[in-house]
Amino acid sequence: MNAAALPDTPFDVRAMNAAATGLFALAGVLAAALVMLALARLPAFTVRQVVVDGDVGRNSPATLRAAAVSKLSGTLFTLNLARAQAAFQSAPWVRRAVVRRVWPGTVAVTLQEHRAAAYWAREEGDDHLVNTLGEVFEANLGDVEDDKLPTLAGPDGSSAQMLEMLGRFDAALAPLQARIDRLSLSQRGTWEAELDTGARIAIGRGQPDELVARVERFVSTVSQVTARYPQRAAGQLIESADLRYRQGYALGLRGVATLPASAPAGRGSTH
Repeated sequence: MNAAALPDTPFDVRAMNAAATGLFALAGVLAAALVMLALARLPAFTVRQVVVDGDVGRNSPATLRAAAVSKLSGTLFTLNLARAQAAFQSAPWVRRAVVRRVWPGTVAVTLQEHRAAAYWAREEGDDHLVNTLGEVFEANLGDVEDDKLPTLAGPDGSSAQMLEMLGRFDAALAPLQARIDRLSLSQRGTWEAELDTGARIAIGRGQPDELVARVERFVSTVSQVTARYPQRAAGQLIESADLRYRQGYALGLRGVATLPASAPAGRGSTH
């Protein structure tokens, strides 16, 4: 006699068994999470110290701790690192703060400070600063030790490009023993430089390499004019220069009139 075949387990029974298994697993995970959360809040994991290192030339570690600790809440494990980072980055001159948990009860903070490379002129009137990475930041201008920082004035978002061009223009102007005191970029892309000698150089529009080549050509040829006045250095003799001409430039020299009085101002001679 053949044994009767056992009926297949109904689908709904198998589904119920799978659901029960999943619920038990989920309950286990939630229980473990609750235990971990409870442990994380124990006084044993209280933040006992905040260690600050890195760039601390503008802010002392003690001052930073005093300003930021009040904004740090929770234990070592429940501490909101993003909020702690924002608290330290709100300090003057701080560009970036990296916050780490260090067992058993230490919060370690590594700071990177802004390094001022130029002033950033704003239409609103309250100037900001540009760091060596070309980023605009706000700080007390009275804290800047270098009183010879150049000023950049241009459209929003152009600070990095302007800082790069400042370095290239300064290098091109070096033979004149002059440096740029103020570099301006208009909304239409026109460049103009004012040197520390007081000379104004209208550079015009164009691609970066083209603009630099224009300045280099000016510097290499202007000595042919200034050599006629050996008693004064070229940089001190130049009052203005307009480099926007296709085949040369217009040059104005201090105390030297080479065109009739009716000629347009700043067009002393054309090379």
